[in-house]
Amino acid sequence: MQLTVLVDNNTIIDRYLIGEPGLSFFLETGGKRILFDTGYSDAFIQNAGKIGINLRVLDYVVLSHGHMDHTWGLDPLIRLYTEAIIENQAGMLKPVVVGHSDVFYSKRLKGMGEIGSTVAKSKLSQHFELKLLKNPLWLTEKLVFLGEIPRTYEFEAKTPLGTVLKKSHEEEDFLLDDTALAYKAKDGLVIIVGCSHSGICNIVEYAKKVCQDERVLDIIGGFHLLSPPRSQMDGVKDYLRTLQPKEVHACHCTDLQAKIELSEVVNLKEVGVGLKLQYD
Repeated sequence: MQLTVLVDNNTIIDRYLIGEPGLSFFLETGGKRILFDTGYSDAFIQNAGKIGINLRVLDYVVLSHGHMDHTWGLDPLIRLYTEAIIENQAGMLKPVVVGHSDVFYSKRLKGMGEIGSTVAKSKLSQHFELKLLKNPLWLTEKLVFLGEIPRTYEFEAKTPLGTVLKKSHEEEDFLLDDTALAYKAKDGLVIIVGCSHSGICNIVEYAKKVCQDERVLDIIGGFHLLSPPRSQMDGVKDYLRTLQPKEVHACHCTDLQAKIELSEVVNLKEVGVGLKLQYD
């Protein structure tokens, strides 16, 4: 599998690409082309064009959860495909959008208003096929969408972020739609996360269960460690110290202090737009 970072908060020196507070990865594996999250704007499309990735040919668009910094690029993605139709571009393949069944619920944050997807499920379904589910879904022989993550660690995923409107009522949002991907590499699992609102340790444990593999090669994505409570930071460090993945690529919603502390217990690597990672 090859993974390319299309959007992250950071860019890499001497790579003239666009960063933004969001996340988007492009994956190629098993003959499939997969976009994981769409960032906040059309930056992922601009960056893909600069480095020669054709996003008009995708098999899947996977959404880690419904927040704005991961879904607001859906609107420019719709335009990209609509314009391709208008221009009769040959070889265009419409992707299947995969996410948790709650991913398109309206999400609100006090003082900001709507922070969920600006594209409604009903509108998106007019452009792409949708597969919204809570159970794991194998996208290739080695790559799985994990679905809803069981929450077992007491130090994670205990604080709501805003509210979510579920059909007829509004409630605190514990981000039950937050999910991830896991890839079965030769030397262990590569776990690909968006923001880890469901807890990075919870995600890794569930990936190990679904894939029936205790080895973890790499974890890449946002760990949602932004001035976390001491109990959470210590819990994550203790877990990773025991797990000992070969590498960790924590980015996006992981602050500097958290990265410094993570580097004490794991082999922490830098992440930026344009980074390419290869896994056997």
